[in-house]
Amino acid sequence: MINIKEDEKLSILNHSCAHLLAQAVKHLYPSAKFWVGPVIEEGFYYDIDLGDEVVKEEDLDKIEKEMKKISKDGKRIYREEISKSEALEKFKDDPYKVDLISRMDESNTVISMYTQGDFTDLCRGPHVESVKELKYFKLLKVSGAYWKGDSKNKVLQRIYGICFDNEQDLENHLKLLDEAKMRDHRKIGKEQDLFMTHELVGAGMPLWLPNGAIIRKELENYIYQKERDLGYEHVYTPCVGTVNLYKTSGHWDHYKENMFPVMKVDEEEFVLRPMNCPHHMLIYKNKLHSYRDLPIRIGEFATDFRYEASGAVKGLERVRCMCQNDAHLFVTPEQIKEEFKKVVNLILEVYKDFGIENYKFRLSLRDPHDKDKYFDDDEMWNNAENKLRDVLNELNIEYFEALGEAAFYGPKLDVEVKPAVGPEVTLSTCQLDFLLPRRFDLSYIDNSGERKVPVVLHRAIFGTFDRFSAFIIEETKGQFPLWLSPTQINIIPVNNAYHLEYAMDIKNKLLNLGLRVELDDRDEKLGYKMRESQTKKIPITLVLGDNEKESNFVNVRKYGLIETENIAFDEFIKLVLETVKNKSKNI
Repeated sequence: MINIKEDEKLSILNHSCAHLLAQAVKHLYPSAKFWVGPVIEEGFYYDIDLGDEVVKEEDLDKIEKEMKKISKDGKRIYREEISKSEALEKFKDDPYKVDLISRMDESNTVISMYTQGDFTDLCRGPHVESVKELKYFKLLKVSGAYWKGDSKNKVLQRIYGICFDNEQDLENHLKLLDEAKMRDHRKIGKEQDLFMTHELVGAGMPLWLPNGAIIRKELENYIYQKERDLGYEHVYTPCVGTVNLYKTSGHWDHYKENMFPVMKVDEEEFVLRPMNCPHHMLIYKNKLHSYRDLPIRIGEFATDFRYEASGAVKGLERVRCMCQNDAHLFVTPEQIKEEFKKVVNLILEVYKDFGIENYKFRLSLRDPHDKDKYFDDDEMWNNAENKLRDVLNELNIEYFEALGEAAFYGPKLDVEVKPAVGPEVTLSTCQLDFLLPRRFDLSYIDNSGERKVPVVLHRAIFGTFDRFSAFIIEETKGQFPLWLSPTQINIIPVNNAYHLEYAMDIKNKLLNLGLRVELDDRDEKLGYKMRESQTKKIPITLVLGDNEKESNFVNVRKYGLIETENIAFDEFIKLVLETVKNKSKNI
């Protein structure tokens, strides 16, 4: 989708359309008062106080009609600069505007307002010349939003919209929005019983249901074996750590606002851990290491907790409780290139297995002027960034650089993946770290008997199982490949009286092979059960009747196809097991 905020022409259109929305709302709801109406990536919104009145989804049509009426009237839009005292007088009856104006520094801020017909609003602009330029728009939804984002304040009504400069672009965008709704992992997750949330558990704390747990476990098994084959050793560590642990690592100074509050237990202060590297540093430090031991690769499927604003949490994609596919590689300086290459190759291998093709590499660097976000050591940063840049160039990896996106302790390589719909997401990451080994006083003995400090590579191939699962759900629309599907095979006997025994025999044989199988023996019509099997997006449906029972065959229908195929059961088993083993998309 187009990023409206980054397109100057569309940004001006959408900002102007936000004012058109406000003017229409004022016509329909004369008591309305307005907070802010900014342009966002997906269009625009306006936060509105309607008193006791409530705008519902079905009310958006009448607001749109009023917007079109105003647009056809074609009033010009005028800009006027005023003093702070004039602004306070002009908007004295609107407490939200008064709040904005009161916090403005008159000596450094130009206060301006825009007028179109009978509507005037405080605004920096710019705007289009006339409301008649605002023809191709659509109001999308309405929701609640706390004034200033503070839960202690009043809830305002937020109306979202989108505006383009031609009808075709608007139609194309609306089609993409419809596609996004169809792919939304929250919608599919509910339909297929993959995960749930509940207010008693808390925002951003998903509960994995049995079907979703199967998918997550299959992902864990998949990446676990990949890592074991590459020499990773897996550990388990606590979900909490003392405040002193994070003071030692430096996270307390640079990451505290993203952590949950401190818990006091006896004489100690604990926090829910936001990441696993401090624990892994101590595991490395547990015994003396020689250069012959390195590289040491410590992996963990670790549950972490990070504070996200309640308005930002989203299904499995953005959560407060997550499980990271985490690992830390302790290497000598000479091993950086080879180990980094292995991480990149693992990322590429995983993406190939999952059919991920649209991605790019981002070299995330520090902003040297930001002394609060990043550990202040220019020599360390220059060394780390140059080392990582050299490795990427030597590996002939195409990448772009992003200032200010590094971790506080070192630069990193992020892989940005473009999903079927929506903005890019970061899935995989590999970070180069010279700092934490020093802060934890880690060492190894080199070949001359001297004590040296190792370098650490922080890496996550899936990122988190939560976000990766959300990505896969939306990419596949819930039509999972056979190896990943919660139910792989659904068996339907044509007539329970004659075919149920054969169906149960087939089911048991498939279960004994480790396959996930359901038997639909309900007293329902065959057509109904076939349609339901397709609705559930089960990869394979077996229909068993007289012919199949007599010849030890199975009638196979693949998801999404109308035609079926009769095949010998032994041949069917061979094909299914081969498909699962090879992680193939289709049988």
